[in-house]
Amino acid sequence: MLVIAVAWMFVVLMVAIVEATAPNGSLLGALGTLLFWGALPLALMLYLVAAAARRRQRRGAARTIAVQASAADPDGGGHAPGGAVAPEREEP
Repeated sequence: MLVIAVAWMFVVLMVAIVEATAPNGSLLGALGTLLFWGALPLALMLYLVAAAARRRQRRGAARTIAVQASAADPDGGGHAPGGAVAPEREEP
């Protein structure tokens, strides 16, 4: 994905250079091209692509917490664990 982003910025930079050096071009037009055809769409694309990775990371963290909680509470009752062996009852 990074290769696509670098290639897109290269193309936009070349277009901006041609626009700035054209006889009827301007630096303001080249700056606008760089911003509106390059930086903003690229930032939006990278944000959207990274959203899936962020979602996977959140789900992985939630699974890790659930596994840790189930290991700490083996019967799932939500109460503090008692002794592993029941106390011995004595007859009077």
